[in-house]
Amino acid sequence: MVTLQGTMGAGKTTFVSAICREMGVSDAVSSPTFALVNEYHYSKNGTAGKIFHIDLYRVKDEEEAVHAGMEDCFLQAKRGEAYCFVEWPERAPNLLRMPKLEVSIEITGESERTISLKPVS
Repeated sequence: MVTLQGTMGAGKTTFVSAICREMGVSDAVSSPTFALVNEYHYSKNGTAGKIFHIDLYRVKDEEEAVHAGMEDCFLQAKRGEAYCFVEWPERAPNLLRMPKLEVSIEITGESERTISLKPVS
């Protein structure tokens, strides 16, 4: 589970896209702002797996996130069955009570970013 925090345009989706490319995802990676959840499949070094890219920006509350099927994605990540990248995690904090890596992306210039990583158990 990886949560991504940063303002609009900070590079959260760009970050996920780079990870997906490195993991061997061949599909185009895009922001799940309107779909809410994008699922990608990868194969790297003979290992197949999946990545969920979730955007909670348009979710009103945690109940809406559950109805959209996100809880299943989170459970798969918790069981180690998938990677899960969540943008705007502050919209559903109670659903994300599990070990995770918090990634904060701060805009520090027109083309510069500062990325901070914090493991949370």
